[in-house]
Amino acid sequence: MLDPKFVRDNIDTVRQSLKDCSSKVDLDEYLALDKKRRELMTSLETLKAQKNKASEEVNKLKKQGADAQANITALQSISADIKKMETDLTEAEATFHSVELLVCNLPHSSVPVGPDEKSNVEVKRWGTPRTFSFEPKPHFELGVELGVLDFDRAAKAAGARFFSLTGLGAKLERALINFMLDLHAKKGYEEAVVPHLVNRDSMVASGQFPKFEEQAFAVEKDGFYLIPTAEVSLANLHRDEIFPPGALPKKYCAYTPCYRREAGSYGQDTRGLIRLHQFNKVELFQYVEPEKSFETLEQLLADAEDILVQLGLPYRVVVLSTGDKSFTSAKTYDIEVWVPSQKKYREISSCSNCTDFQARRGKIRFKREAAGKTEWVHTLNGSGLAVGRTWLSILENFQQADDSVTIPEVLRPYLGGVDAIRPPQG
Repeated sequence: MLDPKFVRDNIDTVRQSLKDCSSKVDLDEYLALDKKRRELMTSLETLKAQKNKASEEVNKLKKQGADAQANITALQSISADIKKMETDLTEAEATFHSVELLVCNLPHSSVPVGPDEKSNVEVKRWGTPRTFSFEPKPHFELGVELGVLDFDRAAKAAGARFFSLTGLGAKLERALINFMLDLHAKKGYEEAVVPHLVNRDSMVASGQFPKFEEQAFAVEKDGFYLIPTAEVSLANLHRDEIFPPGALPKKYCAYTPCYRREAGSYGQDTRGLIRLHQFNKVELFQYVEPEKSFETLEQLLADAEDILVQLGLPYRVVVLSTGDKSFTSAKTYDIEVWVPSQKKYREISSCSNCTDFQARRGKIRFKREAAGKTEWVHTLNGSGLAVGRTWLSILENFQQADDSVTIPEVLRPYLGGVDAIRPPQG
């Protein structure tokens, strides 16, 4: 969330930034609620000072043997006023907090201004999409024909937007996960195993709630939510903590299944592995000093890109516009991989600098010196990568005329030397 003082002191800038982000938050309500709670704080401090003074007067009169009843009555009245005002302040703080949680992070000055994805700007391309001598099949047909991908049997177990992998299909998925984790570990990321079920505080601190509450799978009986991304768990590993001097940067990578309701996506990508209720992802997450966060964003992006480079999959990078960037981020890059059957690039990773937005929600700070003041850390996250979309990209980009799929060389050691997925015989 934003620093209320920054909002007050830069109201015109904030108002324009929220407009650029197509935010529907009532900033006037935000300011009014902020003013009310601050006035209550001031009044409460005044009453407490009066109480201290009145208490001292009562003690003084008692020591002198004088009648202090009138002063005691006044003190009791002040105490009652304080109790009521504390209740009013608690309610005012809660009301203000419910509104400030709806305010998105402000875009960095380098982010292109625009209302939606049409205003995104391409900044890089790598690789050349392959020219096929035959009509390439979509992964959801090719995978089924190869006997490694099954939607119908998964639907019996769970319903639509689920899948199952078997044989070399399942092994390829596991190979990708291990390859990604191994490569990121070489770059200094500490591997983490994190909860798939989290509490509401974790969803709020990471910025998922209340904005995306309708997208979450809830275990209502126990007060848990299935994570939509490992970012949620990683963003909460150090909640309510202060990093000591020299502890930053802190770099994590984690593999988890991810769970999303995909509410509002009816009719979109209904076939295949693009949009699912459950999918695997390797996540990158960093806690860094504020002045290093945008430099770190470029490096985190490069770390995610390197997976595609080593796999030999063509991709492009776009910087998202103010109207398309994520709710929590100041700047987001999307990496989009080439999907031959669709003849276009599709998102396979988002890499974001959330500045101090998540840190303020989760109360995550650091110290430069042992005796120094605390400061808010900056947090960054990125998919490194979405495994299912990488899986489908391998099938589609490396399919052959005989319906076999060539395995990228870097994955073969993870598959016992297997160099291709071939159609079943007989």
